[in-house]
Amino acid sequence: MNKSLMITIFAFLISMLVTQHSYAMPSFARQTGLPCSSCHVQSFGPNLTPIGRNFKLNGYTTTGNSDSKLKYIPPISAMIRGSFTNTIKDQPDGAADGYGRNNNATLDEASVFYAGRIAPKMGAFIQGTYSGVDKKWELDNTDIRIADRSDIGGNQLVYGITTNNSPSVSDLWNTTPVWSFPYSSSDLAPTPAAGPLIDTLGGQVIGASAYAMWKNLLYIEAGGYTMLPKNAQKGVGTFDTEQNRINGGAPYWRVALQHDWNGHYGMIGAYGLQANVNPQRMPGVGTDSYYDYGFDTTYQYLGNRTHIFELQATYLREQRDMNASVALGFAEKKFSSLDTARIRTGYTYQQTYGVSLFYSQMTGTRDNIIFNTGEPIGGSTSGKPNSQAFTAEISYTPFGKSAATLSTLANLRVAVQYTHYFQFNGGIRNYDGFGRQAIGNDTLYINGWLAF
Repeated sequence: MNKSLMITIFAFLISMLVTQHSYAMPSFARQTGLPCSSCHVQSFGPNLTPIGRNFKLNGYTTTGNSDSKLKYIPPISAMIRGSFTNTIKDQPDGAADGYGRNNNATLDEASVFYAGRIAPKMGAFIQGTYSGVDKKWELDNTDIRIADRSDIGGNQLVYGITTNNSPSVSDLWNTTPVWSFPYSSSDLAPTPAAGPLIDTLGGQVIGASAYAMWKNLLYIEAGGYTMLPKNAQKGVGTFDTEQNRINGGAPYWRVALQHDWNGHYGMIGAYGLQANVNPQRMPGVGTDSYYDYGFDTTYQYLGNRTHIFELQATYLREQRDMNASVALGFAEKKFSSLDTARIRTGYTYQQTYGVSLFYSQMTGTRDNIIFNTGEPIGGSTSGKPNSQAFTAEISYTPFGKSAATLSTLANLRVAVQYTHYFQFNGGIRNYDGFGRQAIGNDTLYINGWLAF
């Protein structure tokens, strides 16, 4: 690592650490009177504790704050995230429009949230985000809920409905696409080209589902999604001319069993989505059929908040019938599959210092039309989607451990993340036909989040 790069990294870290002033949304802390550490494993970020999951399950409506100085503040929060990205090898055409070939600092995103109670049984998490890389605003993760509870034979039942804009944004666990690790990643680093459909629909769809939690043990959710109209997608900043368009509705389901005992928490579950799509929005030749189904598990040790241990694992299989894509010349094979496996282990000390180790693997059917695009960095001479990566992250969250006034007004997280690729787009050496090696995409990513 050269001297100028070390100076840049050091300056970036100092600039973030001297900032003294979720997701751990301060608006949630103001509403509940609880510190961010009650709901979030590391006092900041999407990773939830059982209290945080129950807060979401009950529609973001829990109250408890009697501080007269804060209770009249509307549930509005904001967030800003900046970063520095370095890859082992330069990207000859630049990391993105307006950025250099390497060593790029940027504003990743700036977001505004409505996050909290709307009515006694209704709440919302609505995020509008400006991307500093894409230089545009869009409606980001949105989840509007109505929830209630009842007692059946001495057993508690929590039930509700959610309207949202992405499959799994409603999920309570950090194993499904929207809220899974890594909680932040670089938009200026190469990433594998392949991915399951369920990972790509965020912001382009609208859906609703009904859910229920029985005895704090069994969770069931079922609903469906459909594509937002073209003009609506343009209005919320998510339109893409080459995206697959859902034809009709796409059923979504989720089931999970959980148990919390003596500081140990465990969950095992499954989820899935089925969709018929028009490839690249083109009608007239039938549809492709996608069936995504996954299995996941979570373990947390929270008995001693000084030391928190976590293990999360997910396996997702996508089966494809590419009938329309073959007819249009967009795919080589009619039947194919894609398999994704992810596993993360984490340790958090005093809900302030965190370490995460994360392994991800993707394998699938060779297709020389879908994957062998002939592009540098993003292509695959083998025609395979196979990629393997290991990510290590250390993070620091100095605030959010108390319910003092200042801690409900702002929060901060600083993280250093390194990703190593064992395999990228189906190969190790010269995987794209332009001399690129998988290790050339290894990425150092330093970022700071400030929420207020």
